[in-house]
Amino acid sequence: MKPLNSIFLFACFLVLTVNIGCKNKKASPDLNLASIDLARGELLLCGNGQFGEISFPLSCNNETQQAFNLAIALLHSFEYKEAEKAFAKVIDTDPECAMAYWGVAMSMYHSLWSPPTKKEMEKGSKSLEIAKTLTKTQREQQYVDAIGAYYKDWDSVDHKTRSLLYEKKMETIYNNNKEDIEAAVFYALALNSTADPTDKSYANQLKAGKILEGFFPGHPDHPGIAHYLIHNYDYPELAEKALSTARRYAEIAPASAHAQHMPSHIFTRLGLWDESIRSNLNSASSARCYAEESQMAGHWNQEIHALDYLVYAYLQQGDNVKANEQYKYLKTMYDVNPADIASAVYPFAAIPARIALENKQWAVAANIKPHASELDWEQFPWQKAIVHFARAIGSARSGDIVSAEKEADTLQSLHEQLVTIKDEYKAKQVLIQIKASQAWISMAKGNPKQAIAYMAEATNMEENTAKHPVTPGEVLPARELLGDMFLEIDKPQKALESYEIDLKLHPNRFNGIYGAALAAKQSGNREKARMYFEKLVKLAENSNNDRPEISEAKAFLGRNKIAT
Repeated sequence: MKPLNSIFLFACFLVLTVNIGCKNKKASPDLNLASIDLARGELLLCGNGQFGEISFPLSCNNETQQAFNLAIALLHSFEYKEAEKAFAKVIDTDPECAMAYWGVAMSMYHSLWSPPTKKEMEKGSKSLEIAKTLTKTQREQQYVDAIGAYYKDWDSVDHKTRSLLYEKKMETIYNNNKEDIEAAVFYALALNSTADPTDKSYANQLKAGKILEGFFPGHPDHPGIAHYLIHNYDYPELAEKALSTARRYAEIAPASAHAQHMPSHIFTRLGLWDESIRSNLNSASSARCYAEESQMAGHWNQEIHALDYLVYAYLQQGDNVKANEQYKYLKTMYDVNPADIASAVYPFAAIPARIALENKQWAVAANIKPHASELDWEQFPWQKAIVHFARAIGSARSGDIVSAEKEADTLQSLHEQLVTIKDEYKAKQVLIQIKASQAWISMAKGNPKQAIAYMAEATNMEENTAKHPVTPGEVLPARELLGDMFLEIDKPQKALESYEIDLKLHPNRFNGIYGAALAAKQSGNREKARMYFEKLVKLAENSNNDRPEISEAKAFLGRNKIAT
């Protein structure tokens, strides 16, 4: 099958919108299509319009098959809005195509993102009600029933429970149809979406990865296989397994801004900063193209998400110039597409916090303010906590204990909010920030023993919890902070141990390498200090950097040349 490219799309539009050569059925009165408010209009595809190769057998009109395949490809790259429009075009051509309504419901279910809104749940539910009334094959009935388990009682049953019900339905379909590639791919995604973030055995992720790896050799251009392999292996311990896939995915679906970005999840886990930068520059550019073509109201979250990863990568190369260029651009974003606010808030909080904290600009960190936009920060306690964490650390490291304790109290209040709404994962993330803040407050008060105890507790909690997919990494890794603390109390060997453990979890982090070099130097291990200082200089060799750590590294290397 040929890739779903722009030539096909042009022909597809002729068939779907002008009805050349096809017998368009009229909707039966009981279908009530108007009730689901389908997104319609031309698909807005930047670049060459390629989204990979899909073959999803369908019992609907033959004229709809290629359009349906395109919709599935868009769905697999999380291009949800365009996927819905593509499914709507199938419905326009064949209003009695049950799987097109299934597709609309799937477009509302953002399995790895924030749960659907009430409006999205209503649209998905109405779509499924129509699908249930239409003629289907046994296979199609199973797919409709599976997502139906997620939508059933959605106004009274929580998102997690319903996601587990969907996963179990997809497991049954997969086990009964081992040759059905789409059953395998959707089941693998469901496994990832229901994985326990505290399960460090990665049982769900490894199970899903094994399923996907079994299909990938025979379907190297399938966007879902590549995409979901990356998500399932987006952990320090597993990332190497997805490196070749990450380098492939952007080529499979070059028209997708999300596909351009996703490889950087693996590049970030492995400390491959040049590749992460290229990935996110391409993604941000594609996202801007899409926003402009669609005349979107406000900036698209995909661009903002790419900026977060981009700034993180620049900071790891010591490139403050480029990191601050992106931050300056971010500060011009006063309007965000209303549908994307929830996922855009995290970068708004994390980017300025990262820049100040990574550069140890404590006074700047202590005075960070929420992004100047129309956002209601009170609706986002987890993201808001990042601002107060930066303030707490900045104040404590500046010696302003009163302000640091005030920020720690605010973090405690935000933690309680998250506990109240039963968001256990985010509540734990904020609790880690509370412990780290208490550690540096204790240090500022002259109680290093208590400080180390708090920081060790934060480290243990963090290393037993997976990171959220919205972020390239913790604002500051807890174990790296533990290393900093050991240096503060003149225990360089303990500091070196902490930095080296953390560098296995966060390879090529600028501050981790610098900390290890400094700790080795203070421990009297000149050779190891040289190794780490050389790595630091190498890391920043192509950067516009003014980091004093680089000057220090070069001075050390100049004084400690190896005789040849």
